[in-house]
Parts: sequence; structure tokens; C-alpha cells
Amino acid sequence: MVTPQAVQQSQPPEGTQGGWVDQELDESAFQDVRLGRRLRVLLSQMAQGPGQTFSLVCQDWANTKAAYRFLSNERVSEADILAGHFAATRERIAATGDALVLVLHDTTEFSYKHDEDHSIGLLGKTYSRPDAKGRLRQHTFCGILMHSSLAVTVEGLPLGLAAAKFWTRSKFKGTTALKRSIVSTRRSRVDAESSRVADCVHVTK
Repeated sequence: MVTPQAVQQSQPPEGTQGGWVDQELDESAFQDVRLGRRLRVLLSQMAQGPGQTFSLVCQDWANTKAAYRFLSNERVSEADILAGHFAATRERIAATGDALVLVLHDTTEFSYKHDEDHSIGLLGKTYSRPDAKGRLRQHTFCGILMHSSLAVTVEGLPLGLAAAKFWTRSKFKGTTALKRSIVSTRRSRVDAESSRVADCVHVTK
């Protein structure tokens, strides 16, 4: 049986915010050291209020703008941000010794309200109640998708993410003209998304 104490041997004492960030962050993943430092600040702020908005955890407009600038920087990728966490997950898995570790796979949709779906990505479409003329109203859901691979012990202790893939979908343009090929288009999309799941499975082996 793997105990939480065995897995957490390499973790910093509780309450040491800097130690937690040190373990889950790899500043060397960024070509610009200033980006690594900004992520360190942002993680420390977010840890003070999990689930809260940037405007609340950053506390002032200057820090909030800095957070958005960081996330919109073309030199920042999810791979850079998650590199340290993936390494920490591998260390926690190694700390379990020969114990069985499960890797749970799941695809999650993050839905956002946005006027321009092409600027984020398309999740899908749905119909709501009819309008005054009896026509069903069509609504487009915008957002991104993530396939994650979560490592846990058989006792249910989470060890961290072992892999993650993010992607978006593009909506069909000129649907009428694409009626003949829409089946193959959907199949191509499914195949493309399945390949991302396969990538996560391959990484976690």
C-alpha cells in the first residue's frame, strides 16, 4: 500500500508557498527568464484563491494586465507552463516504488461566451426554444478542448498530470457546398482528435 507520506517525501512542508511553486515550475523551459519569473508570480497569486478570477487574485490592475500579457505572449506555450508539473509528477510516480499507478484519461470541454467563435474555436451547436415564428434558435458554443492523463495511486491519491493536449475546432464554412463531403470531414476531425488521445497514451507509457 502506498501512503501519502511516501509520495510526499520530496515535497516541501505545507504552508510554504514558494516551495510549492519551486516544485511545480521549471523556469528553464522558457527562453526568456522574465517569462519564468512572471509565471512564478502568477502561480503564487493563483494559489491564494483557487478558482478565482485573475482580477481578484492579482489584486490590482497592473498585475492583472501582466497576467494577460503573459498568457497572450506568442513565446509562451502550454508545454512551457506545464513542463515543471510534468517533471514533478514523474518524481512522485517514482517515489511510489514498484506500486501500481493508474493513469486516468479524460477529454474536457472549456466553454466560453464570445461574439466571434473563430477567435477561440468551436465546441458545437445546439438548439433552444422556438422564436415567435416557431423556428428553433441555433446557438454556437465556443471554447477549447483538453485531453488529460491524470496519474493516481490505487488508493486514489492524485500524483499529478502525466500528459495533456489542447486543441480547438474550426466551424464549417459553406455548409451547403460541403454536404457531400461532410461525412468524411467529420471522420477526419474524429481521427485528428483521436490522435491527440493516442499521443497522451504514448507519453504516459
